[in-house]
Amino acid sequence: MIGKNNINLESKHMTPETLWAMGRIATATASPDGKQIAYQVGYYSVKENKGHQVICVISSNGKDNRQLTTDAANETDPAWINGGRRIAYLRDGQIWVMNADGSERTQLTKSATPIEGFKFSPDGTKVILIKSIPYNDIIKKNPVDLPLATGRLVTDLNYRHWDHYVESIPHPFVADVTASGITEGEDIMKGEPYECPMAPFGGIEQLAWSPDSKTIAYTSRKKTGVQYATSTDADIYLYSIETKQTASLCKPDSYKPVATDPTRSMKEQSVNNAENLKNNPGYDTNPQFSPDGKYIAWQSMARDGYEADRNRLCVYDIATGTKRYVTESFDSNVDVFCWEADSRSLSFTGVWHGCVSVWQTNLNGEVRQITNEWADYVALSPANDGKKLIALRQSLSAPTDIFVIDPGKNADKTKVDQLTFENKHILDQLSLGKVQQRWVKTTDGKNMLCWIILPSDFDPSKKYPTLLFCEGGPQTPVSQSWSYRWNFQIMAANGYVIVAPNRRGLPGFGSAWNEAVSGDWTGLCMSDYLSAIDDATQNLPFVDKDRLGAVGASFGGFSVYWLAGHHDKRFKCFIAHDGAFNLESMYTDTEEAWFSNWEYESAYWNKPLPANARNTYDNSPHKFVDRWDTPILCIHGEKDYRINYNQGMGAFNAARMRGIPAELLIFPNENHWVLKPQNGVLWQRTFFGWLDRWLKK
Repeated sequence: MIGKNNINLESKHMTPETLWAMGRIATATASPDGKQIAYQVGYYSVKENKGHQVICVISSNGKDNRQLTTDAANETDPAWINGGRRIAYLRDGQIWVMNADGSERTQLTKSATPIEGFKFSPDGTKVILIKSIPYNDIIKKNPVDLPLATGRLVTDLNYRHWDHYVESIPHPFVADVTASGITEGEDIMKGEPYECPMAPFGGIEQLAWSPDSKTIAYTSRKKTGVQYATSTDADIYLYSIETKQTASLCKPDSYKPVATDPTRSMKEQSVNNAENLKNNPGYDTNPQFSPDGKYIAWQSMARDGYEADRNRLCVYDIATGTKRYVTESFDSNVDVFCWEADSRSLSFTGVWHGCVSVWQTNLNGEVRQITNEWADYVALSPANDGKKLIALRQSLSAPTDIFVIDPGKNADKTKVDQLTFENKHILDQLSLGKVQQRWVKTTDGKNMLCWIILPSDFDPSKKYPTLLFCEGGPQTPVSQSWSYRWNFQIMAANGYVIVAPNRRGLPGFGSAWNEAVSGDWTGLCMSDYLSAIDDATQNLPFVDKDRLGAVGASFGGFSVYWLAGHHDKRFKCFIAHDGAFNLESMYTDTEEAWFSNWEYESAYWNKPLPANARNTYDNSPHKFVDRWDTPILCIHGEKDYRINYNQGMGAFNAARMRGIPAELLIFPNENHWVLKPQNGVLWQRTFFGWLDRWLKK
């Protein structure tokens, strides 16, 4: 069994092995009486190249912390049932239950198909089971007399997603809870070729029980093939346990799908005109019933085809069928949310100025800030005492822990208490780099927030090699997020200054700033990168302008490839992970075609091309390889279907054919991320080996 790593570090500087020794808290949920919190932690072994998920319980006052896992099996997704007397959890694809002290473990299901998620009804008589069913509508089933054939006959788009071929899809089943266990359940979407939860990241949070246990609200994008690949139109549906009927809460019964051109941006198409916006054509996800059962709230994006549209909080009145948006005064995204006990207010997290804070809104849309710290709150749930909240919090200097929030009238009056100290035994041994906030003027006179992270043993009299960090997304904030790969503290431990700008396109600075990147990938956002690094070299005396590197992943990797042809010899080396290199190829390579449509505005073969699309393709990084003159490391996962690995190979091959020093780190079994421990260590060693080679001479 892989457990908590009680290690004595040989050095006060963070290493890849140190990162992998840390416990990773994933979930936290309070018991119905609010006296205890069950949570999940992951521990990892580099030697065994695997992880182990365990369940722990802690009193709400931070005392009596106990690990309940007793053997090598992974135990996940703890949920309080039976009035808080017992904890249900997943183990080996089945639901088990135990007492709150870990005793009397009993297996409740014996499902023929592994259970991927579950949610018990409030009355405890039924449970939603998430199970995958075979799906052969797009990838045809091979002939039975060819059992060893490995070919796949594909007939439409959406044949693969994120990192897998789509030969099964998740469906929700409703099962009965009996004295002898839990039944197999009935598929509430039987015969429907649609996902619920939605790939690739959706889970049980996309379904919710009504307080009276009579209805289920769920999320689904009921499209297939080309329509699925080019649309983000997910809706909230209400399923009746009694009648077995389903109704959409987003669209009227008379609604007819709007015809769209799958080779052009949805931005100006009729699906997003003023009249159709009333029908919720964008992402609508994660429904939650109010405690009194009168309302359903969910996260809602307005427009179809735009995965980074502002995520608002929609509240649906079940009696009247009316919808209201209660976070309109908050010009950023609602990341996670929960109802308050009064059913008249909600708490949510959202990024503003590089920090993910906690906010509250009432049904009239009056928003107030609850926390104001250099931190990211990444999960939120009721403490079940009528007022407090349970939250997971992290920062650029600390991994995730559990906190209790006692909201005040404003952020200054709010009380925040830390309950867990999962990695204190490791952090206490480390020397961490100081984090600074810096506002930089852009080329068009705007103010841009940059995080500056100093080396662990910082000496202001010295000059240090410095890294420009290029964020992905392209609409992901550079906030106080703690990463186990792109970790600023391990960069600081290796003696680097990090300049991390919240360039054009990132949320937390208003919608206009957020949307400025779409259709302009190589315009102001690239100028913002250069403004950030130029400000650092000109105004921070400890930054060595002769030892600069630029690094980034995804859109950040694209940024690195573009900067390689446009940096005017600022940088001495580059690292691009999973970046887009050839945008014409990327347009048809990616599995989620809506992304390229919205960001590029058109397929490259359409004539005439809109101005933004022409500008995008004309400025693709691969067209400027003739200007490359700087060493570059390319990293890519072969199971990355979002940005296919041919992009990284193409960039590496081009660099070597140009005679430029280059290396390619390719992972046959990793996707857009690097998830396996030994691959993670290899990534870090290769990353810093490359930087040290070119920036520490």
